[in-house]
Amino acid sequence: MSTLYYLCFSLMAVFCVMSCSSPSEQEPIQRTSSASNAITPPVSLDKAHVYDKVLGMLIGSAIGDAMGAPTEMWSRRAMAVDYGFIDRLDTMVREPSPEGTWYYNLPAGGTTDDTRWKKLTVDYLLSLPSTFGHTDQPDAQSFARYIIREYTNSIDELKQVDSFDPEPFEVSSRKVAWLQEWARVAKPLVEDDLSGYAHALSRFYGGEVTCAGMLYTPVLGAYFPGQPEAAYQTAYQLSLFDIGYARDISALTAALVAAAMSPTATPKQVLNVLRDVDPQEYFKSRLVGRSSYRIYREARDIVYSANQWQRDDIDSLRISLPFDLPPDTLFWGRAQRAYELLDLRNQDLPFHAGEIHLVNLTALLFCNFDFEKSLAFVINYGRDNDTTGAITGAILGAYWGASRLPDTMKERVLLADSMVIRTNLPALAQQLTDQIMQRQP
Repeated sequence: MSTLYYLCFSLMAVFCVMSCSSPSEQEPIQRTSSASNAITPPVSLDKAHVYDKVLGMLIGSAIGDAMGAPTEMWSRRAMAVDYGFIDRLDTMVREPSPEGTWYYNLPAGGTTDDTRWKKLTVDYLLSLPSTFGHTDQPDAQSFARYIIREYTNSIDELKQVDSFDPEPFEVSSRKVAWLQEWARVAKPLVEDDLSGYAHALSRFYGGEVTCAGMLYTPVLGAYFPGQPEAAYQTAYQLSLFDIGYARDISALTAALVAAAMSPTATPKQVLNVLRDVDPQEYFKSRLVGRSSYRIYREARDIVYSANQWQRDDIDSLRISLPFDLPPDTLFWGRAQRAYELLDLRNQDLPFHAGEIHLVNLTALLFCNFDFEKSLAFVINYGRDNDTTGAITGAILGAYWGASRLPDTMKERVLLADSMVIRTNLPALAQQLTDQIMQRQP
């Protein structure tokens, strides 16, 4: 009798533990459909809503890029000395570079390669038939050919320069150098030289785990509104330049944007993508598990720890304040604590995919998806702040839509982008929206 009683009690206890555990305490959901390459049909959406979200992704990314461009790779001390607390767009005094700005001293709203990659990817999608993403599967070689075409066009442009002044040569040379690393990887892939592709990929920017795919996969996320798994699958196939778990992070970046594009999206639903979408089954990686999810848990821990600090901790200068804080001193004082915890996890290179992913997720969690606070958080942190700003801005721009982004920031980015960078973001958004809507059921 006592044995039967003990057995019943044990079963009841197990049932209670299983039923009372919170979702965050349970094992990540494993997708059984990951073996299939089929892309699910697009959800039914209003065209005006899709356009607002697509434009929001493009403008939000450009705002983040432009906010970080003047101080890209600067230390927090250097930013504090020259700019103080950065919460708006400002002019930049910096030399141009292939990966940075192409011209000297751009006006407020000027952008770098982060925005150029968004344009290139939109143009690539527009070159495809409207069946892409519906019946046509993503084609890595097609994307590689498009990049090579852009690269060779820049070479032809350089050859056609006829000037005594060196400036036109320098500008054209920067355009060539921007894509030279990428073209070296793309060329053997197009030629079906897998050994050459593997070798070139291992040498891409020194063989580092870079944020390469994160520069353009937000556009792929916008192409699949409300379909994070389809966005992940497509982005994963087209992340030709990522090694290791950077490829998972690039694909997740697309999935986050796709989830944010949904008209009913909430911050929790968007972030749950990091747990629920795993077509390549990274969670099953032996001994290691899913590195991108470990980074997400680190971001949550940083935010939790930072929020434990109270005003006395700030007033007694137990944390360093490199600049005068805005009115919400407790919030930004806690942000300084988050910065210190992020510093402990810095990678060797600021543009490491894992570091960008960590700073982005920390900003989204700490600022609860507030657009202006999130961008101020990542920009004032420093490091590769224009890239992190562009990624955070893309996710939040897709979440809020262009109509709800700050008017002054929108106007400055659109003006600089059209007058100096020669890019028409609203036109790109309209064309991409038209193609997305052609896939609607």
